[in-house]
Amino acid sequence: MRADLSPLIAATSRWLTRAYPACGGAFASALCEVQARQAVTVAAWLRYPTVMDAALVGLAGPGGSARLDWISGTEADGGGPDGTGADGPDAWRSWVDEVVASWAACLLTDPELAALAVAGLDGGDHTTGVPMEFRRLLAPDARDREAAALLRHPDLLAPVSDLHGTQLTNLLGPGQALIA
Repeated sequence: MRADLSPLIAATSRWLTRAYPACGGAFASALCEVQARQAVTVAAWLRYPTVMDAALVGLAGPGGSARLDWISGTEADGGGPDGTGADGPDAWRSWVDEVVASWAACLLTDPELAALAVAGLDGGDHTTGVPMEFRRLLAPDARDREAAALLRHPDLLAPVSDLHGTQLTNLLGPGQALIA
């Protein structure tokens, strides 16, 4: 049985690309989204390393984007009838995972940490039988960097990455088990 983290990954990636949008046109937006999605995927797989962890977050929900919105100055559209967006265009925000967003921000701004994180996925529940390639996260070319200039800017992402970055660093430290 494979638990599906795709709603969490999609929502958290969307939050990152809305808070730190691409620089350029449609192609730049696509490159930026791929980088965000790769970082969020790695972060989510580290945060929820087992099928059971992923199933539990699927049942309980990840918590939403409220604190991230406040920290980054990003505002919800308030599309619901009561202005909260709970059943309107912003319902996706309830699937944003603050820890995963923070860890993804760390991975996007620290290439060494990103390499450690991807290496830490090897043999996990999410990677069994699945070819892994995170080239745009690990080895972005000049177009990738230009498109995601805001998304990869350490100073701009610091408020988000500082939220739970120490936890990720500790998790990936030598001799640490991959349990979030």
